Amino acid sequence: MNKHFLTIKHIMLHLCHCFCLILFLLCLASTGIPVMAAQDSSQATPPRQSVDILFLHDTHSHLNSFLTVQEKENVTLGGFANIKTFIKQAKEHNPHTLVLDAGDFSMGTLVQTIYHSDAPELRMLGALDCEVTTLGNHEFDYRSEGLAGMLKAAAASGDPVPAMVLCNIDWETMEAEGLTAEQQLLKDAFDTYGMRDYVILDKGGYKIAVFGIFGEDSLACAPTCVLKFKNASEAAAATVREIKEKEEADLIICVSHSGTNTDISKSEDEILAQSVPEIDLIISGHTHTALAEPIRHGSTYIVSCGEYGKNLGSISLVQDADTGRWLPDSYVLLPVTEALSPDTAAQEKIDSFMEKVDASYLSQFGYTREQILAQNSVTFSSLHDISLVHTEHNLGNLIADAFVHAVETADDYDGIPVDVALAPSGCIRDTFATGNITVEDVFNAYSLGIGLDGVPGYPLISMYLTGAELKTGAEIDASMSDMMTTARLYLSGINFSFNPHRLILNKVTDCYMTDRNGNRMGIQDDRLYRVICDLYSGQMLGAVTDVSYGILSIQPKFADGTPIENIEDAIITSNGRELKAWAAIAGYLESCEDTDGDGIANVPVSYAQAQGRKIAENSRALVDLLKNPNKYALAITAIIILAAAIIITLVIAVIKCIRKFIYKFSTHHR
Repeated sequence: MNKHFLTIKHIMLHLCHCFCLILFLLCLASTGIPVMAAQDSSQATPPRQSVDILFLHDTHSHLNSFLTVQEKENVTLGGFANIKTFIKQAKEHNPHTLVLDAGDFSMGTLVQTIYHSDAPELRMLGALDCEVTTLGNHEFDYRSEGLAGMLKAAAASGDPVPAMVLCNIDWETMEAEGLTAEQQLLKDAFDTYGMRDYVILDKGGYKIAVFGIFGEDSLACAPTCVLKFKNASEAAAATVREIKEKEEADLIICVSHSGTNTDISKSEDEILAQSVPEIDLIISGHTHTALAEPIRHGSTYIVSCGEYGKNLGSISLVQDADTGRWLPDSYVLLPVTEALSPDTAAQEKIDSFMEKVDASYLSQFGYTREQILAQNSVTFSSLHDISLVHTEHNLGNLIADAFVHAVETADDYDGIPVDVALAPSGCIRDTFATGNITVEDVFNAYSLGIGLDGVPGYPLISMYLTGAELKTGAEIDASMSDMMTTARLYLSGINFSFNPHRLILNKVTDCYMTDRNGNRMGIQDDRLYRVICDLYSGQMLGAVTDVSYGILSIQPKFADGTPIENIEDAIITSNGRELKAWAAIAGYLESCEDTDGDGIANVPVSYAQAQGRKIAENSRALVDLLKNPNKYALAITAIIILAAAIIITLVIAVIKCIRKFIYKFSTHHR
């Protein structure tokens, strides 16, 4: 009985408590004081914690996974369908994950051939949930018409596409001078797409500002760009001021196509970080750098993940409670390999673009993308070595030989032999793995540009240089290509040796021609030699003068010795069509001997051996450093001696003045 009584008592007390609570809430309601309703925890606003960012740059049309060579091993890397898998996993963990791109999303594989008409690269960035991108120099490769067409096609596609930001286009100067037709074409296309200086994104309760920058070296690498640009740091500083005044952003990010460099004086994004310290994070594209750790300047962090979608960059930032600035909580480059399961929807979208490539582009050349051209047993140099190791490389040799073969086997060959062929490292975009080499592999290896005909792919050009200019070209390569590694040359028909430790502009120790049998021939300074290269190389000849501060120059000529004023006049045509560089390589491989009798050509095994076309002599012996000085070395030596003499004279004069002062001082105080 007592037990039941206690239970009834507890129930009555509980009901009283509930009744009192209801009365209390009603009283609060009657006074107008707001009452917080209970919320489902799944719908609650997440606490402000870290900002998670995934980033890409320099993907260069590599929508599909691709076979390449790393450390002499065949590896399959990249692919937007694999990257999409990473991004979906990240967004499952944090739906507010931000995805950014820092430009050069185009030009590097066959899908670029429908860049101007279908914008596959920009639409696939949208399929990755990328929210912001910027322009790189290679977005200008198809000239103003190509870029404008791409932007309009992307806007009209109906697909999600990233916002595009770029704050240092100098419209004020161009408009004051009067916009050219091409500048107006781009301005209209930018307006159609919605190009802005910056955008504001809301991520997990944080306001994030993202703005874009186009670098000085990017402009130098875009010979067909008709736009003018402001100084990157000055434009960035003005944009950051505007963001701070108008937006109350918690975090400021720059997607920059400027890059970093081991030489701090040329490391544009480091200069930007030091000049505009209010920037929290710089996604740094252009130089294809893969930073294992962020570069820090003050409270600004610079990150890069490398090229071709081989890695997906990931950084998480947390806000310092005292300073309000942001610190990396985690940073990693996620390797994109075939171990990942590709996202089905993304791959289907890529496949649909590639089918259009076969139908609309390769059919013009009588090819399909999966067609096998040759079987390869040679271990070719990696793309890393081609760019960074200054010596002869077998891949460069093969490409230069292919240019010679294409010209001399064309149906309407003019009968004039090719003396020299050149292939710059900046145009070589990938290497050949062992096994089958397909049409797609060849295009991916030499994929850049467009011709005067509006058809994708740089055409070959024919020009004439004097023997003296060929020697100058060798000296430029030996002395200056470390300053512009994209201009490093690979050769056919000319050989040279150089010592990197010798005085600048006097590094070449030997330079000579070789005939088809490999026999050595001297170079006659006044003779004109026929030289074959691609259009981009011809367009970039002006950069030689700039890099050498006007000391070195090369003037392309016609066969009669008259200067070529417009390099496009030197384009080679065959049967009324431009002779494309990539097609020249494809034709050369297809023409190789079938050594195993299976009906498919085989890459000559001679490419497995060094052929002595460019030899680096790493000698520090005094006799090797000083022998055979040329006119540049003598001039530089004379300047050094003169400067030393002036310094010595000044030092002697200062010492005399000091002695006189001491003598007078001591005499006065005797």
